[in-house]
Amino acid sequence: MKINTVVVFDLDDTLYNEIDFLKSAYTEISLKIGKVVSVESSVIYNQMLACFYDKENAFEAIIKIHNLSISINELLDIYRNHNPKLELSKDRVEVLNELKRRGIVIGLITDGRSKQQRSKIDALKLNNWVSEVLISEEFGSEKPNVNNYKHFENLFENANYYYIGDNVKKDFITPNKLGWTTICLKDSGQNIHKQNSSLLGKEYLAKYTVSSFKNILDLIFY
Repeated sequence: MKINTVVVFDLDDTLYNEIDFLKSAYTEISLKIGKVVSVESSVIYNQMLACFYDKENAFEAIIKIHNLSISINELLDIYRNHNPKLELSKDRVEVLNELKRRGIVIGLITDGRSKQQRSKIDALKLNNWVSEVLISEEFGSEKPNVNNYKHFENLFENANYYYIGDNVKKDFITPNKLGWTTICLKDSGQNIHKQNSSLLGKEYLAKYTVSSFKNILDLIFY
């Protein structure tokens, strides 16, 4: 298919804050544990979140605190497979609407398990905008594998390609080599994976860095 412009997004910490998925899962887990130990779920939730911010294993800690017979794997299963409560922020919706209005093809490349990533996509209602989704578990390779990006070149030939992400370790090195325009969304302080580029070569860095999601439109259209 021949198309003029293709804009491909990363998912986690780009189209939404991944910490929101974690909080959604912790809420679900806290409700389950609260019923077992007769403790307010909000207390358990806050305990888990405190462990996360202290860089402790929240699952190990909560099992120990409440002397639970449940296993870490059972908690992981809830984390990965719950139906998340997620919502796109206003600026994301506005940018996606504008891209769609202008007839731009919107794609998604995300690493992770199929069920978990699909549940995020469904919760965010991204299928209203995204026409092609590539999930690493389904596709068979993760970023920065060149095949993940070439997939879009093969689908939409001879276009101007843009990639928007946040992870400097893997998001940009390959599209840079392919001649795509790469845009890094600067961490506002909420990202789960911090942006530390001090030890990386310039080939890993995006061509542009923006602090506001709406600035993406300026780089694409002006």
